[in-house]
Order: sequence, then structure tokens, then C-alpha cells
Amino acid sequence: MAALVAVNYLLKIGRGRAISYRISPFYKVFAPLAISEYFDKDPDARNASTWFNYDLLTVLESVDLLTPQEKNRLNELKQEYQDNISSLSPTLYKKELERLTIELSWKSSQIEGNTYSLLETERLFLEKEAAEDKTKEEATMLLNHKDALNYLLDNKDIAKDLNLRVLEEIHSLLIKDLDVSRNIRSRSVGITGTAYKPLDNEHQIKESLERMCSLINARVDGFEKALLAVVLISYIQPFEDGNKRTARMISNALLIAYEACPLSYRSVDSMDYKKAMLIFYEQNNLAAFKQIFIEQNVFGVKNYFQ
Repeated sequence: MAALVAVNYLLKIGRGRAISYRISPFYKVFAPLAISEYFDKDPDARNASTWFNYDLLTVLESVDLLTPQEKNRLNELKQEYQDNISSLSPTLYKKELERLTIELSWKSSQIEGNTYSLLETERLFLEKEAAEDKTKEEATMLLNHKDALNYLLDNKDIAKDLNLRVLEEIHSLLIKDLDVSRNIRSRSVGITGTAYKPLDNEHQIKESLERMCSLINARVDGFEKALLAVVLISYIQPFEDGNKRTARMISNALLIAYEACPLSYRSVDSMDYKKAMLIFYEQNNLAAFKQIFIEQNVFGVKNYFQ
């Protein structure tokens, strides 16, 4: 029992013979989970939460998402990133930023089913030449990522006070010319591969987003803010389409605002990303996605702006 208390899986309450134990909020969010076995089962057989959990934001308010060791590691990476960019010439910085933009746009779009290759994306961005066997919509999706990231870099503090206006602004950039509604949706959406059903009431969606923004704004640590944004926007699914793209870009907006390296997610397997997000939807378990988030921070600092 003492060992479980030490790792914050149990809460110890009372003294002497009156001591009792209960599962901690931290354990509910980060309980170990056998991912491969979990996804061996069909979506309807996974004992998953199928409805939006209104208590989740309250639980997250009381949980430190990062351990002291993880915070130290991420802050070391942030310092390394700042040291790296301060030593680059303007020409080299521009070249590295161009590379990150291409790879971020490619991977984020690939996660959403875009079939452009990385080399085709590079040609689209640098030579303005679309792939012959791809749709116009796929090229537009990629270029919208570029525009959104450029906008965030030109307005580095835009996410410091996160609100619905910022969310809708970034979403609008990402879905431009893609025949997607710009406003908070007023009808239900389904998510492939899961029995989880997001909220379908516009007023409840807006209320949940406002609570999410308050939760993120109340955090001090920029990495925790970014981690909350990427999972909660995806969980709430506030828009007709483009939710995960918006989530990744808002998360990057927060990293940029707190002077950390934006994440391209280039090295993550798309299926691993999707599974980690589905686990958050169905079990409200953040362990798998937090691991991806930390690994991509390491990858970003070690692979860009060197």
C-alpha cells in the first residue's frame, strides 16, 4: 500500500486505525493499460465509455499531468531549443523552419488520411506543384497547415489567453476551401473505430470548450497546457471536421507561446497516435498519449534547428 501511495496511485486518508485508502485521480488518468490487448477487441466489446464524461475536466483540474522528472526533462529540452535557435543565422533558421513546416503539415494531414507523401508535400510547398494523382482537397489541407503555422509564428502570444475566438480562428485557417462549416457544430458526429459519441448539443459543446479554456489558462506549465489542448479539443470534437488538426495546431500555439519547439509528430506512427487518442476517448486514460507527447518533444529538439 505504501508503494502505491508513493507513486500516487492511492490516496492515504486519516491516521492510525482510522486510515483508509482510495484510488487517486492520478491513477484514473494514468493507470497502466495493455494497449495491444485492448485493441484486440472490437470497439463494442472494449468496455469503453461511450458518452462524454462531464467529470473529466474536474478530475484533470486536480491532477499534475507531468512528474517532476518529466517537467525537468521537457524544460531542459526547451532550453536546448532556445540555445539552438539563438546560434543560427537567419538563413539557417528559415531553412529549418521550412523543413519543420513541411513535415508537420505532412504528418498531421497523413493522420487524417491524406495520401500525399513527404516528398510530394515538399514539392507542393517549395515548387508549387501539386501531385498529379492526388485531389485538390489534399493539397489544400496541406497548404492550410502551412498558413496556420505561419500565422501562429507571426502571433506568438495568441494562445496565452486561450478562448473560443482563438479556437475558431485557427480552425478556420485549417479548413479554408475544404467545404467544412466554420462554426461550433450543432449536430452529432461519429468517430471511426470507437463507440464513443461526443456531445451533440451546441450549447453543451460551447460550455465544455469554455471550461477547457479555463482549465488550460489556469495551468502554469506550458507543456501541460499543450498536452491538455491536444487531447481535450480532440475529445470534445467541437467542429464538423478538422478537430484533431485544430487540436495539434492549438497545442503548438501554446508551445510557441511558451518558447518551446513546435511538434511535427513526424516520427510517430499514425496508428499509434490514433490508438492513444482512442484510449483517451474511451477510458479517459492519458498515459499512452503523454508518452507520445514527450517523445515528440525530444524528437523535435533533436532533429530541428541544429
